[in-house]
Amino acid sequence: MQALPVKERIILGIDPGTAVMGYGLVKETGNRVELISMGVVKIPAGNDHMLKLQRIFEKTVALIDNYHPDALAIEAPFYGKNIQVMLKLGRAQGTAIAAALSRNIPVNEYSPRKIKQAITGNGNAGKEQVAAMLQQILHFKETPEFLDATDGLAVALCHSFQKITTGRGSSVSHSSWESFVKDNAARVNAPIKFKK
Repeated sequence: MQALPVKERIILGIDPGTAVMGYGLVKETGNRVELISMGVVKIPAGNDHMLKLQRIFEKTVALIDNYHPDALAIEAPFYGKNIQVMLKLGRAQGTAIAAALSRNIPVNEYSPRKIKQAITGNGNAGKEQVAAMLQQILHFKETPEFLDATDGLAVALCHSFQKITTGRGSSVSHSSWESFVKDNAARVNAPIKFKK
């Protein structure tokens, strides 16, 4: 019996921002995940918000055209008290999403808490904890100038972790534990057997 070819996919993760946009790319090969690249796009300071959005769009398209990702994972704006900041972050996120859609790249959105939970096991982890865990998981030593880069990388890895392999060799993405439990009731409710 001939072995099935190992499936590869590249995931682009983006941490949107109006001053600095972080990004990270990972490549999945079967169950292995490796770092391709991470960095930041500095958005010029100034009051012209539309020019900032144009730069976000152009840089996101350039990343897509350069690395040819199979999926975009993006961090959802956090809820804060400053409505203007939330509006600007939402626009930055929407612009990056529009750039991916313009290249027919599927988009997945994750809350900051879900990303931290996926990477560190703690939804309240700090940026430094996330960066340190990423260094261990993806085996890199360099510390980026901006933690926005590791934030973008964390989004990509979070998306990779959503892939759950079924017993039939295919994979299904689950957006929450509830959907995983619903699809895997027999596995979840099965008695635990300990080896002696």
